[in-house]
Amino acid sequence: MIPADPARRSGESPAVESWHAHVYFDAATRDAAWALRERIVATFGAAMQMGRFHERPVGPHPRWSYQVAFKPEEFARIATWLALHHDGLDVFLHPNTGDALTDHRDRAIWIGRSHVLDLAVLGG
Repeated sequence: MIPADPARRSGESPAVESWHAHVYFDAATRDAAWALRERIVATFGAAMQMGRFHERPVGPHPRWSYQVAFKPEEFARIATWLALHHDGLDVFLHPNTGDALTDHRDRAIWIGRSHVLDLAVLGG
C-alpha cells in the first residue's frame, strides 16, 4: 500500500520551493539534447539554473539526463516552452516540496513518453 501524502490528509497544500525539469536522452539523441540545452539557456538565462549533462542514469532517472531548476513563478513559462520545443525528447517535471518520493511519484508531469523511475533511491 502506498502511504498517503501527509499534506493531502491534512487538507493543506505543501509549499513548492522550486521545480525541476529533467530532459532525458541517450547516445542516439545526445546531440539533440545538447542543442535543446543551449536553446533553454539562451531563452531563459537567469530565470533557471542548468544542471550537469549526465551521460549515464543518475538517481531515480533511468536514462541519461540533465536538470533544469527554476522557481515556481517561472513554471508556466518554462513548462509551456518545453511542451512546445522538446524536439521529441522526453521531459520529466516535478515540484520540490521537501518530500522527494511523493514529488517524483505522485506530483510529476511528463512531456513526451513517461519512464519508470527507480523510486527505491528515494525510499519508495
